[in-house]
Amino acid sequence: MTIEIRVPTLGESVTEATVATWFKAPGDAVAQDEMLCELETDKVTVEVPSPSAGVFGEIIAVEGSTVGLNALLATIAEGDGAAISTAEATTPKSRESDSTVDVMVPTLGESVTEATISSWFKAVGEKVALDEPLCELETDKVSIEVPAPLSGVLSKILAFEGSTIEANAKLAEIGGTIDDIKPIMTASTGLLSDRPTKFEDIEDAPSAKKAMAEANLNRDKLIGTGRGGRIMKDDVVEALATANTQKDIRSLPHSNTLVTADDASREERVPMTRLRQTIARRLKDSQNTSATLTTYNEVDMSVVMALRAEYKNLFLKKHGVKLGFMSFFTKACCHALKEVPEVNAEIDGTDIIYKNFVHMGIATGTATGLVVPVIRNVDDLSFAKIEKAIAEKGALARDGKLSMAEMQGGTFTISNGGIYGSLMSSPILNPPQSGILGMHKIQERPVAINGEVVVRPMMYLALSYDHRIVDGKGAVTFLVRIKEALEDPRRLLMDL
Repeated sequence: MTIEIRVPTLGESVTEATVATWFKAPGDAVAQDEMLCELETDKVTVEVPSPSAGVFGEIIAVEGSTVGLNALLATIAEGDGAAISTAEATTPKSRESDSTVDVMVPTLGESVTEATISSWFKAVGEKVALDEPLCELETDKVSIEVPAPLSGVLSKILAFEGSTIEANAKLAEIGGTIDDIKPIMTASTGLLSDRPTKFEDIEDAPSAKKAMAEANLNRDKLIGTGRGGRIMKDDVVEALATANTQKDIRSLPHSNTLVTADDASREERVPMTRLRQTIARRLKDSQNTSATLTTYNEVDMSVVMALRAEYKNLFLKKHGVKLGFMSFFTKACCHALKEVPEVNAEIDGTDIIYKNFVHMGIATGTATGLVVPVIRNVDDLSFAKIEKAIAEKGALARDGKLSMAEMQGGTFTISNGGIYGSLMSSPILNPPQSGILGMHKIQERPVAINGEVVVRPMMYLALSYDHRIVDGKGAVTFLVRIKEALEDPRRLLMDL
């Protein structure tokens, strides 16, 4: 039985299209719903799927030809043995008996539905060992390494660096022999299973070629959004629009500098990572949503520094972890949150949810951006357990191995900009939390004590809070309690 493949409905007022690319050749096996070709109109790009499984027959409309609505594009021969899977339809014919194992996207965490391939550690044809990292995925919160499910040869890569994939998507295949490995196009992702080394390895859309020629655009200056990175007409249009916008901006008078062509040639444009995009979005959402206000104070660190110097060796010997300042600040925050519970609360619609526990977020800077691991029930932990938890979470954060669960559920956050030399800042709230404490650099300054000017190690403290549920009195009281607890830690023991 022969099935006809015809031009589908292209949209209102669109009566013709150009055949941009054929993904199949006569004689190829095809699966139902597998993409056969791509059509370009003056408005959109349309993919034409196979209505059934079978063997690809004759191509009626070749690439570059213009076709009208319902025009005959190609034929499919439907018969015995034709119903095959998409994976089989896209497997090289030379592989007949070699079994393969799929490499799938691991569990990404609650509410995370997609990730970006940040890097592949292995190339097609390389041998891999069981549990050896194959690639790294980047979600909007964490980076995840994907290990090899077995030893073998990486025979196929289905999603390349920079591509976005959904949860439970297929990333690659392990199996087969090196001789069988060839670059192929997959219907599910539209990505090549081997990375093209030259632009000429990819055939661009005919309309894109024409547009590039008319605009005298260099192919290697464009980023293709079509299958396998091919340049589409829309890519050319967008590139021209961007160039014109940049030209207009450069022609505007600037108060201090003028962007010249020489400056532009030395600029580097790098796409934001998913983590950086999420950080930017969440921080801006925080400013747009909450009524953020910041109050400041300063604390004399003399007593805490003296205690740390006196007991740090004994502390390390007994607990196996160094005594730092963070445990003192964490304890002081827990103490203050008991007195001012609204700082440890959050807004849910028209309700206020008070937390009768403290899950402390510790903001940690990493090479890829800021993350906030959470130490749960920190109000019940000792100094030693707090220091151990901070050290463990910090190491996981720097290695990009924090799980989603380890960064969720925080009720209050501490951010220590002092480790980078910050003297004063206004931290941004971490929604839906209502408070965040900013620590800063310890610096010796002259201060007046009992009528005398002395030099003391001082630190500025900043509390940013959501003024919708935290009043100024509560915010100031909270910060004062932290100051009192740090300047006289005996208050923590006596709950004063």
